[in-house]
Amino acid sequence: MHILVVEDEQLLGKSLSRGLTEAGHECTWTRSGEKGLEYARTQQYDAILLDLMLPGIGGLEVVKTLRDEGIGTPLLILTALGSVDDRVQGLDHGADDYMVKPFAFPELLARLNAMWRRASPRPALNYEAGPLALDLGSRKVTRSSKEIDLSPSEFSILELLMRHAGQIVSRKMLNEHLWGQDWNGMTNVIDVHINHLRQKVDRGFDEPLIHTVRGRGYVLRTG
Repeated sequence: MHILVVEDEQLLGKSLSRGLTEAGHECTWTRSGEKGLEYARTQQYDAILLDLMLPGIGGLEVVKTLRDEGIGTPLLILTALGSVDDRVQGLDHGADDYMVKPFAFPELLARLNAMWRRASPRPALNYEAGPLALDLGSRKVTRSSKEIDLSPSEFSILELLMRHAGQIVSRKMLNEHLWGQDWNGMTNVIDVHINHLRQKVDRGFDEPLIHTVRGRGYVLRTG
């Protein structure tokens, strides 16, 4: 899994990063709620570990904002606040699980794995977003019943945009989806593919579906 850790305690953050990495996971660690929110919005993670008592934007606000924006990344709250009211509040705000410090690391790993399994349904063979339909089996794309001829790269980009319809998809996410490589931010290849895709998907229709979010990526909106 690629796990985002949002924890302001230096020692605990380092310990979590090291432990998760040694367990075979990729880990991104930040110490602020603002950065955690930014990362969760613009990058794709399999799970989020989130402290509640953070400087600036608190953990509960981070959870609520992500869920209000439709970002459903599995999220486990890891905090010293352990009362029943605290737990209920965290889960009611949209967390998937809740652990109280101090904790046993093997239990944390087990909870992360269980949370990830629950959130990993079988991939859909078809995606629909407003007038757009994409069939993974036949590699066919239509808009309002009009078939659209896409290159393999354009098809893959549209698949990811439709899978995350209404959510921002970053250039990094698109690059890794297409080529499985780390993105260095220096190439405009993604922008070129998006421009070609936009011409094919939106040309001849009154309502554009593919939108650029300046500095963050792209989003497919259907209304």
